[in-house]
Amino acid sequence: MTRTKKAGLKTRGGRVAVIGALGLASVALAAVPAFAKGTVDITAPHTAHVGKTITIKAHGDDDSAGYLHQLCLEENGYGEGWHQENCSAAVKGDARVTAKGTAAAPGDLKFRAVLYGLTSKHDQHPVRLHASDVVTVHVR
Repeated sequence: MTRTKKAGLKTRGGRVAVIGALGLASVALAAVPAFAKGTVDITAPHTAHVGKTITIKAHGDDDSAGYLHQLCLEENGYGEGWHQENCSAAVKGDARVTAKGTAAAPGDLKFRAVLYGLTSKHDQHPVRLHASDVVTVHVR
């Protein structure tokens, strides 16, 4: 009789451990936040000549609900620091922007695209959602 009781207690203890582990795993999975998926791509020539037109294109999207999207191209060159060159209109879904300019002097120009989320077309506090990698244009 004693043996049966011990086996029964061991079995119950094992069940409790399994149930506890499953409960802990489900709580851990529920606590992991869901991240919005999105991408920002930018294309630019590798080299350009002084005085010639440079065309930079960018495309960005994000699946976050409730946001309008605005895509901005930023430039860093000739010691000026990052500044916005051009921005798309605030749109639902995919945002695209193109900027054309002429390089005035030899050197490296760096560009990146930044996707912002807006609650309305006149939102004064956009949320930065994603940024592209930096691309460099070598001006000769």
